[in-house]
Order: sequence, then structure tokens, then C-alpha cells
Amino acid sequence: MYYMYILQSEQTGRYYIGSSYDVAVRLAEHNAGKTLSTKSKIPWKLIYTESYSSRQEARQRERQIKSWKNPSYMLKTLGLSG
Repeated sequence: MYYMYILQSEQTGRYYIGSSYDVAVRLAEHNAGKTLSTKSKIPWKLIYTESYSSRQEARQRERQIKSWKNPSYMLKTLGLSG
């Protein structure tokens, strides 16, 4: 299984959208500062996941959500509260 996930920075409130085969390990990497693009916004919390049978499907969904650009639209469309 592969997952598309959304993180929210507890420091800034910003969102990060990614994909991985192990979300728990990936979240730990983000919070350990191992990802350059998220390092300055630690700590992160997991707010949403979707599972897929292939890496390609998870990446496709990740790109779709990133293309929305508007966090309010993303939250509303995914049924999350901001």
C-alpha cells in the first residue's frame, strides 16, 4: 500500500502534501528535520491520509491536491476543518 498524506505545521498552520509507503516513518523524518522543505516548520501533525494500491496512484492524487493551491478549498473538499 502507498499513501497520500497531508501534514499541518503546529508552528505556522501551513500544510504539506506528500506520499509514502509508510506514513509514520515519513512523519518522523519530517519532525526530525530530515526534509529541507519542512524543516523550518517543525513540529508537524498528520491530519489526513488516503491509501492506494500503487505509488503511481498515490503520487497522482498528491499532484491533484497540490494543484488546488487553495488551502480552504482543500480542507472543504476533503471534509476537514481548518
